[in-house]
Amino acid sequence: MKLPWTLSRYIGKHFLLAVIIALFGLLAITSLVDVVEMIRRASGRDGVPFHIIISLTLLKLPNFAIKLIPYAVLIGSMMALTRLTKTQELVIARAAGISAWQFLAPAMILVFVIGTFMTSLFNPFAAALMMRHEQVEGKYISGRANLLAVSSSGLWLRQIENNGEAGGNISEHIIHSAKLVQSDMSFAKVIIFAFDKDKKFLERLDAQRAELKDKILYLTDVTRSIPGKPAEPIKDYALPTTLTLEHIQDSFASPETISFWQLPGFINTLESAGFSALKHKLYWHTLLANPFLMIGTMLIAAVFSLRLPRRGKIGILIVSGIITGFLMHFFTDIIFAFGAAGTIPTILAAWTPALVTNMIGAALLLHLEDG
Repeated sequence: MKLPWTLSRYIGKHFLLAVIIALFGLLAITSLVDVVEMIRRASGRDGVPFHIIISLTLLKLPNFAIKLIPYAVLIGSMMALTRLTKTQELVIARAAGISAWQFLAPAMILVFVIGTFMTSLFNPFAAALMMRHEQVEGKYISGRANLLAVSSSGLWLRQIENNGEAGGNISEHIIHSAKLVQSDMSFAKVIIFAFDKDKKFLERLDAQRAELKDKILYLTDVTRSIPGKPAEPIKDYALPTTLTLEHIQDSFASPETISFWQLPGFINTLESAGFSALKHKLYWHTLLANPFLMIGTMLIAAVFSLRLPRRGKIGILIVSGIITGFLMHFFTDIIFAFGAAGTIPTILAAWTPALVTNMIGAALLLHLEDG
Protein backbone atom coordinates (compact mmCIF):
# COMPACT_ATOMS: atom_id res chain seq x y z
CA MET A 1 0.00 0.00 0.00
CA LYS A 2 1.26 3.43 -0.93
CA LEU A 3 1.65 5.94 1.90
CA PRO A 4 -0.99 8.72 1.49
CA TRP A 5 0.33 12.25 1.09
CA THR A 6 -1.79 13.48 4.02
CA LEU A 7 -0.25 10.87 6.33
CA SER A 8 3.25 11.73 5.04
CA ARG A 9 2.73 15.38 5.92
CA TYR A 10 1.31 14.45 9.32
CA ILE A 11 4.29 12.26 10.21
CA GLY A 12 6.77 14.83 8.87
CA LYS A 13 5.15 17.59 10.92
CA HIS A 14 5.45 15.56 14.13
CA PHE A 15 9.09 14.77 13.41
CA LEU A 16 9.98 18.38 12.61
CA LEU A 17 8.33 19.72 15.76
CA ALA A 18 9.97 17.09 17.97
CA VAL A 19 13.45 17.71 16.48
CA ILE A 20 13.08 21.49 16.99
CA ILE A 21 12.03 20.99 20.63
CA ALA A 22 14.94 18.60 21.24
CA LEU A 23 17.42 20.98 19.58
CA PHE A 24 16.29 23.94 21.67
CA GLY A 25 16.54 21.83 24.82
CA LEU A 26 20.08 20.72 24.00
CA LEU A 27 21.07 24.29 23.09
CA ALA A 28 19.73 25.57 26.42
CA ILE A 29 21.77 23.02 28.39
CA THR A 30 24.91 23.60 26.31
CA SER A 31 24.61 27.38 26.56
CA LEU A 32 24.27 27.23 30.34
CA VAL A 33 27.41 25.12 30.61
CA ASP A 34 29.26 27.46 28.24
CA VAL A 35 28.26 30.57 30.21
CA VAL A 36 29.59 28.98 33.42
CA GLU A 37 32.85 28.10 31.65
CA MET A 38 33.18 31.64 30.26
CA ILE A 39 32.61 33.11 33.72
CA ARG A 40 35.35 30.84 35.09
CA ARG A 41 37.79 31.93 32.36
CA ALA A 42 36.89 35.60 32.71
CA SER A 43 37.36 35.52 36.49
CA GLY A 44 41.13 35.65 35.99
CA ARG A 45 40.90 38.89 34.00
CA ASP A 46 39.78 42.31 35.20
CA GLY A 47 37.06 44.38 33.62
CA VAL A 48 35.21 41.75 31.54
CA PRO A 49 31.53 42.86 31.47
CA PHE A 50 28.87 40.18 31.94
CA HIS A 51 27.18 41.15 28.68
CA ILE A 52 30.42 40.22 26.84
CA ILE A 53 30.24 36.72 28.36
CA ILE A 54 26.61 36.37 27.26
CA SER A 55 27.40 37.67 23.76
CA LEU A 56 30.28 35.17 23.42
CA THR A 57 27.89 32.31 24.15
CA LEU A 58 25.25 33.70 21.78
CA LEU A 59 27.83 33.94 19.01
CA LYS A 60 28.60 30.23 19.46
CA LEU A 61 24.95 29.11 19.41
CA PRO A 62 24.74 28.49 15.62
CA ASN A 63 27.93 26.41 15.77
CA PHE A 64 26.49 24.49 18.74
CA ALA A 65 23.37 23.83 16.67
CA ILE A 66 25.42 22.24 13.85
CA LYS A 67 27.21 19.96 16.31
CA LEU A 68 24.05 19.03 18.25
CA ILE A 69 21.63 18.48 15.36
CA PRO A 70 22.37 14.71 14.99
CA TYR A 71 21.60 14.19 18.69
CA ALA A 72 18.52 16.41 18.42
CA VAL A 73 17.36 14.14 15.58
CA LEU A 74 17.94 11.07 17.76
CA ILE A 75 15.98 12.46 20.72
CA GLY A 76 13.33 14.16 18.58
CA SER A 77 12.72 11.00 16.53
CA MET A 78 12.27 8.97 19.70
CA MET A 79 9.82 11.57 21.03
CA ALA A 80 7.77 11.63 17.81
CA LEU A 81 7.70 7.86 17.25
CA THR A 82 6.92 7.06 20.88
CA ARG A 83 3.98 9.45 20.81
CA LEU A 84 2.64 8.08 17.50
CA THR A 85 3.00 4.54 18.83
CA LYS A 86 1.29 5.30 22.15
CA THR A 87 -1.69 6.91 20.38
CA GLN A 88 -1.97 3.76 18.21
CA GLU A 89 -1.64 5.84 15.01
CA LEU A 90 1.34 3.85 13.74
CA VAL A 91 -0.34 0.63 14.87
CA ILE A 92 -3.33 1.44 12.68
CA ALA A 93 -1.05 2.40 9.78
CA ARG A 94 0.82 -0.89 10.03
CA ALA A 95 -2.47 -2.80 10.27
CA ALA A 96 -3.49 -1.10 7.01
CA GLY A 97 -0.46 -2.63 5.30
CA ILE A 98 2.02 0.27 5.62
CA SER A 99 5.49 -0.94 6.55
CA ALA A 100 7.87 0.77 8.96
CA TRP A 101 10.05 1.79 6.02
CA GLN A 102 7.13 3.54 4.36
CA PHE A 103 6.07 5.68 7.32
CA LEU A 104 9.72 6.43 8.12
CA ALA A 105 10.39 7.63 4.56
CA PRO A 106 8.91 11.16 5.14
CA ALA A 107 11.05 11.48 8.28
CA MET A 108 14.20 10.35 6.45
CA ILE A 109 13.58 12.86 3.65
CA LEU A 110 12.89 15.62 6.18
CA VAL A 111 16.03 14.80 8.20
CA PHE A 112 18.18 14.76 5.06
CA VAL A 113 16.78 18.16 4.00
CA ILE A 114 17.51 19.58 7.47
CA GLY A 115 21.06 18.22 7.35
CA THR A 116 21.64 19.65 3.87
CA PHE A 117 20.29 23.03 4.99
CA MET A 118 22.54 23.07 8.07
CA THR A 119 25.61 22.24 5.96
CA SER A 120 25.06 24.40 2.89
CA LEU A 121 23.13 27.45 4.11
CA PHE A 122 23.29 27.62 7.90
CA ASN A 123 27.01 26.83 8.18
CA PRO A 124 28.25 30.05 6.48
CA PHE A 125 26.17 32.06 8.97
CA ALA A 126 27.54 30.05 11.90
CA ALA A 127 31.11 30.42 10.59
CA ALA A 128 30.80 34.21 10.40
CA LEU A 129 29.57 34.37 14.00
CA MET A 130 32.34 32.02 15.16
CA MET A 131 34.92 34.30 13.54
CA ARG A 132 33.44 37.22 15.48
CA HIS A 133 33.44 35.08 18.63
CA GLU A 134 37.17 34.36 18.33
CA GLN A 135 37.90 38.06 17.81
CA VAL A 136 35.92 39.10 20.90
CA GLU A 137 37.35 36.23 22.96
CA GLY A 138 40.89 37.21 21.95
CA LYS A 139 40.23 40.77 23.06
CA TYR A 140 38.54 40.13 26.42
CA ILE A 141 39.32 36.55 27.54
CA SER A 142 42.43 34.98 26.04
CA GLY A 143 44.26 38.25 25.36
CA ARG A 144 45.71 36.84 22.11
CA ALA A 145 45.02 38.55 18.81
CA ASN A 146 45.27 36.64 15.56
CA LEU A 147 48.61 37.75 14.06
CA LEU A 148 48.67 35.27 11.18
CA ALA A 149 47.04 35.01 7.77
CA VAL A 150 47.36 32.61 4.86
CA SER A 151 46.57 33.70 1.32
CA SER A 152 47.31 32.60 -2.22
CA SER A 153 50.50 34.69 -2.09
CA GLY A 154 51.84 32.79 0.91
CA LEU A 155 52.10 33.21 4.66
CA TRP A 156 51.81 36.57 6.44
CA LEU A 157 52.89 37.07 10.06
CA ARG A 158 52.76 40.09 12.32
CA GLN A 159 55.20 40.34 15.23
CA ILE A 160 54.81 43.06 17.84
CA GLU A 161 57.70 43.79 20.22
CA ASN A 162 56.77 45.21 23.61
CA ASN A 163 58.58 48.50 24.09
CA GLY A 164 60.92 47.63 21.23
CA GLU A 165 62.70 44.98 23.32
CA ALA A 166 63.42 42.60 20.45
CA GLY A 167 64.72 45.07 17.94
CA GLY A 168 65.85 48.34 19.51
CA ASN A 169 63.63 51.11 18.19
CA ILE A 170 61.73 48.62 16.02
CA SER A 171 58.23 48.06 17.35
CA GLU A 172 56.65 45.81 14.73
CA HIS A 173 57.62 43.35 11.99
CA ILE A 174 55.45 42.21 9.11
CA ILE A 175 56.83 38.91 7.80
CA HIS A 176 55.91 37.30 4.50
CA SER A 177 57.01 33.88 3.26
CA ALA A 178 56.08 32.23 0.01
CA LYS A 179 56.13 28.75 1.51
CA LEU A 180 57.13 26.59 4.45
CA VAL A 181 59.55 23.83 3.38
CA GLN A 182 58.41 20.71 5.27
CA SER A 183 61.69 18.80 4.83
CA ASP A 184 63.67 21.10 7.16
CA MET A 185 60.83 23.32 8.47
CA SER A 186 62.34 26.46 6.97
CA PHE A 187 60.70 29.42 5.22
CA ALA A 188 61.42 30.15 1.56
CA LYS A 189 61.61 33.61 -0.08
CA VAL A 190 61.09 35.71 3.03
CA ILE A 191 60.34 39.44 3.07
CA ILE A 192 60.33 41.36 6.37
CA PHE A 193 59.10 44.93 6.87
CA ALA A 194 60.13 46.74 10.06
CA PHE A 195 58.19 49.66 11.63
CA ASP A 196 58.71 51.81 14.70
CA LYS A 197 56.13 52.51 17.41
CA ASP A 198 54.70 55.35 15.31
CA LYS A 199 54.14 52.94 12.36
CA LYS A 200 56.96 54.61 10.41
CA PHE A 201 58.71 52.31 7.94
CA LEU A 202 62.31 51.62 8.97
CA GLU A 203 63.74 48.85 6.80
CA ARG A 204 63.07 45.88 4.55
CA LEU A 205 64.83 42.52 4.60
CA ASP A 206 64.69 40.13 1.62
CA ALA A 207 66.02 36.62 2.28
CA GLN A 208 66.10 33.46 0.22
CA ARG A 209 65.66 31.30 3.30
CA ALA A 210 64.82 31.64 6.99
CA GLU A 211 64.96 29.11 9.81
CA LEU A 212 63.25 29.49 13.18
CA LYS A 213 65.26 28.24 16.16
CA ASP A 214 65.18 29.16 19.86
CA LYS A 215 63.19 32.36 19.31
CA ILE A 216 65.63 33.53 16.61
CA LEU A 217 64.76 33.77 12.93
CA TYR A 218 67.99 33.04 11.06
CA LEU A 219 68.01 34.62 7.58
CA THR A 220 70.44 33.66 4.81
CA ASP A 221 71.32 35.50 1.57
CA VAL A 222 69.76 38.72 2.81
CA THR A 223 69.33 42.07 1.09
CA ARG A 224 68.72 44.92 3.54
CA SER A 225 67.00 48.06 2.28
CA ILE A 226 66.82 51.27 4.36
CA PRO A 227 65.08 54.42 3.05
CA GLY A 228 67.59 56.88 1.59
CA LYS A 229 70.42 54.33 1.49
CA PRO A 230 71.59 51.81 -1.14
CA ALA A 231 70.59 48.17 -0.68
CA GLU A 232 73.09 46.22 1.44
CA PRO A 233 73.73 42.49 0.84
CA ILE A 234 74.19 40.45 4.04
CA LYS A 235 75.07 36.79 4.10
CA ASP A 236 73.46 35.98 7.48
CA TYR A 237 71.07 37.90 9.71
CA ALA A 238 69.59 36.93 13.09
CA LEU A 239 66.20 38.43 13.93
CA PRO A 240 64.91 37.97 17.52
CA THR A 241 61.30 36.80 17.51
CA THR A 242 58.56 35.64 19.84
CA LEU A 243 57.16 33.24 17.23
CA THR A 244 57.38 29.44 17.29
CA LEU A 245 56.33 26.90 14.67
CA GLU A 246 53.75 25.54 17.11
CA HIS A 247 52.32 29.03 17.60
CA ILE A 248 52.14 29.54 13.85
CA GLN A 249 50.37 26.20 13.30
CA ASP A 250 47.91 26.85 16.13
CA SER A 251 47.15 30.36 14.90
CA PHE A 252 45.51 29.30 11.65
CA ALA A 253 41.83 30.08 11.39
CA SER A 254 39.92 27.22 13.01
CA PRO A 255 37.70 25.18 10.65
CA GLU A 256 34.56 26.37 12.43
CA THR A 257 35.27 29.98 11.40
CA ILE A 258 35.40 29.18 7.67
CA SER A 259 32.31 28.70 5.51
CA PHE A 260 31.63 25.26 4.05
CA TRP A 261 31.93 26.77 0.55
CA GLN A 262 35.26 28.48 1.31
CA LEU A 263 36.93 25.54 3.06
CA PRO A 264 38.21 23.75 -0.10
CA GLY A 265 39.98 26.91 -1.28
CA PHE A 266 41.46 27.52 2.17
CA ILE A 267 42.68 23.92 2.32
CA ASN A 268 44.43 24.31 -1.04
CA THR A 269 46.01 27.58 0.09
CA LEU A 270 47.17 26.03 3.36
CA GLU A 271 48.76 23.05 1.62
CA SER A 272 50.36 25.30 -1.03
CA ALA A 273 52.01 27.23 1.82
CA GLY A 274 53.48 23.96 3.10
CA PHE A 275 51.23 23.44 6.12
CA SER A 276 49.03 20.51 7.10
CA ALA A 277 45.29 20.93 6.52
CA LEU A 278 44.16 17.69 8.21
CA LYS A 279 41.81 19.40 10.67
CA HIS A 280 40.16 21.47 7.95
CA LYS A 281 39.78 18.48 5.61
CA LEU A 282 38.26 16.42 8.39
CA TYR A 283 35.81 19.18 9.29
CA TRP A 284 34.75 19.66 5.65
CA HIS A 285 34.07 15.96 5.13
CA THR A 286 32.25 15.84 8.47
CA LEU A 287 29.89 18.55 7.22
CA LEU A 288 29.32 16.55 4.04
CA ALA A 289 28.56 13.39 6.03
CA ASN A 290 26.28 15.13 8.54
CA PRO A 291 22.97 14.63 6.63
CA PHE A 292 23.69 10.89 6.31
CA LEU A 293 24.67 10.67 9.99
CA MET A 294 21.32 12.22 10.88
CA ILE A 295 19.47 9.58 8.86
CA GLY A 296 21.38 6.89 10.73
CA THR A 297 20.51 8.37 14.13
CA MET A 298 16.85 8.50 13.09
CA LEU A 299 16.90 4.80 12.14
CA ILE A 300 18.43 3.92 15.51
CA ALA A 301 15.76 6.03 17.25
CA ALA A 302 13.08 4.09 15.33
CA VAL A 303 14.46 0.78 16.62
CA PHE A 304 14.07 1.95 20.23
CA SER A 305 10.68 3.65 19.76
CA LEU A 306 8.46 1.34 17.68
CA ARG A 307 7.84 -1.23 20.42
CA LEU A 308 4.13 -1.59 21.17
CA PRO A 309 2.99 -0.13 24.53
CA ARG A 310 1.32 -3.38 25.58
CA ARG A 311 4.66 -5.15 25.39
CA GLY A 312 6.02 -2.88 28.13
CA LYS A 313 9.47 -1.67 29.03
CA ILE A 314 9.22 1.38 26.75
CA GLY A 315 11.07 3.50 29.31
CA ILE A 316 13.99 1.07 29.30
CA LEU A 317 14.10 1.15 25.51
CA ILE A 318 14.11 4.96 25.45
CA VAL A 319 16.92 5.10 28.01
CA SER A 320 18.79 2.53 25.91
CA GLY A 321 18.36 4.78 22.88
CA ILE A 322 19.78 7.79 24.74
CA ILE A 323 22.73 5.71 25.97
CA THR A 324 23.28 4.62 22.37
CA GLY A 325 23.43 8.29 21.40
CA PHE A 326 26.14 8.96 23.98
CA LEU A 327 28.09 5.91 22.84
CA MET A 328 27.79 7.17 19.27
CA HIS A 329 29.17 10.54 20.42
CA PHE A 330 32.21 8.96 22.08
CA PHE A 331 32.80 6.66 19.11
CA THR A 332 32.67 9.67 16.75
CA ASP A 333 35.12 11.64 18.89
CA ILE A 334 37.59 8.74 18.94
CA ILE A 335 37.42 8.29 15.17
CA PHE A 336 37.85 12.03 14.61
CA ALA A 337 40.85 12.09 16.94
CA PHE A 338 42.50 9.36 14.86
CA GLY A 339 41.69 11.31 11.69
CA ALA A 340 43.05 14.60 13.06
CA ALA A 341 46.26 12.84 14.06
CA GLY A 342 46.64 11.36 10.58
CA THR A 343 46.47 7.79 11.92
CA ILE A 344 43.63 6.91 9.55
CA PRO A 345 42.64 8.58 6.25
CA THR A 346 40.63 11.77 6.63
CA ILE A 347 37.72 10.61 4.46
CA LEU A 348 37.46 7.34 6.39
CA ALA A 349 37.47 9.19 9.72
CA ALA A 350 34.76 11.62 8.62
CA TRP A 351 32.43 9.10 6.97
CA THR A 352 32.82 6.09 9.28
CA PRO A 353 30.35 7.32 11.97
CA ALA A 354 27.68 8.00 9.33
CA LEU A 355 28.19 4.64 7.56
CA VAL A 356 28.33 2.61 10.78
CA THR A 357 25.26 4.34 12.21
CA ASN A 358 23.25 3.74 9.04
CA MET A 359 24.28 0.09 8.80
CA ILE A 360 23.47 -0.63 12.45
CA GLY A 361 20.17 1.25 12.26
CA ALA A 362 19.10 -0.45 9.01
CA ALA A 363 20.08 -3.92 10.26
CA LEU A 364 18.21 -3.54 13.57
CA LEU A 365 15.15 -2.08 11.84
CA LEU A 366 15.10 -4.96 9.33
CA HIS A 367 15.24 -7.40 12.24
CA LEU A 368 12.44 -5.54 14.02
CA GLU A 369 10.25 -5.32 10.93
CA ASP A 370 10.82 -8.72 9.36
CA GLY A 371 11.87 -10.72 12.41
